[in-house]
Amino acid sequence: MKHGQSLATKLAFLSASFMVTSAYAIQSALPQIKTSLAVSQPQVEYLVTAPSFAVMFFVVLSPLLQDWFNISDKHIIMAGITLVGIAGLVPAFVSNYWVILASRLVLGAGYGLYNSQAISLISVWYQGHERTSMQGWRSAFEQIGNACTLTISSLLLIYAGWHAAFLVYGLAFAVMAFFAWRVPNDAHSNSASDSADDQANETISPITNEKVTKISPLVIAILAFVLLIKMDFIGMEDRFPGLAVAINGSQFNGSGTYLSLMLIGATLGGACYGTLQKHFGYIGAIYIGLVLLAIANFLFGFGGNNFMIIAAGILLVGFPMQVLTPLIFNILPFMAPMKLQTKITSFILIGFNFGAFFSPTADAWFNHLLSQPLSGLGLAAPFRIYGVMMLIIAALIFFGKRGMEIKFDHQGTLAPQTKRAK
Repeated sequence: MKHGQSLATKLAFLSASFMVTSAYAIQSALPQIKTSLAVSQPQVEYLVTAPSFAVMFFVVLSPLLQDWFNISDKHIIMAGITLVGIAGLVPAFVSNYWVILASRLVLGAGYGLYNSQAISLISVWYQGHERTSMQGWRSAFEQIGNACTLTISSLLLIYAGWHAAFLVYGLAFAVMAFFAWRVPNDAHSNSASDSADDQANETISPITNEKVTKISPLVIAILAFVLLIKMDFIGMEDRFPGLAVAINGSQFNGSGTYLSLMLIGATLGGACYGTLQKHFGYIGAIYIGLVLLAIANFLFGFGGNNFMIIAAGILLVGFPMQVLTPLIFNILPFMAPMKLQTKITSFILIGFNFGAFFSPTADAWFNHLLSQPLSGLGLAAPFRIYGVMMLIIAALIFFGKRGMEIKFDHQGTLAPQTKRAK
């Protein structure tokens, strides 16, 4: 399969992920929206969380829509980004809460329509270390997009009011135009040309060293893992502001700065993933991610009333999270044949979104298990459990690897990656 190797083409592939996390861009405008629309705190928070509900449905519907209408990955991505732009801009021009909430649900539908394709398309067009590096940069682009849209929206809010904050979604049209211009046209996965290419690029399992012809049951284990790390990550983000106020007093308003710095660390994690995987191997990168994530949880969970230790935990957590995320998507090509990549990617994305949605409930359960209050310093309690879980998973992988004949190349990465047809 031929594709452009230029930097502009690679940036075009990555640009599709730039807007994926932009649902959080309007967080700084929530107090003004609440006052202007005279709604409750839960109602205004739904404007941020509602897109996640729609994403869970549309990551399932998206591949089905592709099958029904025979739409290529490139064009479904273009449609999704366009929908994000249109729905995202609606609140800039209306002041009715229910219309805005509906537009946010449509915004989530746009994300769900193309998110899995933006990931799986890289696995289809790129191979080997180049694929690994691209998946790492894709994860980094999500964080870059998050930081950029949050910053732009906040500036628009300061200078032009909460309606203007939603104008940030106009960036989606620029992203769509760049993606359409530079990404090569692709055939639908069910087409004859793709079938021939699937035969030419057979996916070989690194465990059995045989051609992958069906979805591996290990996908269930991966789903459980992504649920856990997403609950951990979102829970720490959500509870940090309350914990910071409990330590520093109600006058403290610097939580946003620390969360922004955490996003920079997350961006570095995604950018460094390819290098870490190259030098330490696939399993080595897993260990690094899990150990760093455990350390971040222990700093956060055992920091007590020492704000600097708590802050160190939140600043660290983004880096391992964005090492583990592209690592997960990089193993998916070995879990199913290429024609099913979009479907299993959608399945894993449901796990990520449900983990984010379920995080408050899971953390409340952990508080109850540890007999800790859901306020004050008790907000940090669940992360002691998360830290222990990460170390247990690392130990299970260590002993499980010793019990399986997993094939590695000289750099310790999974091998072989593909088998060319004769």
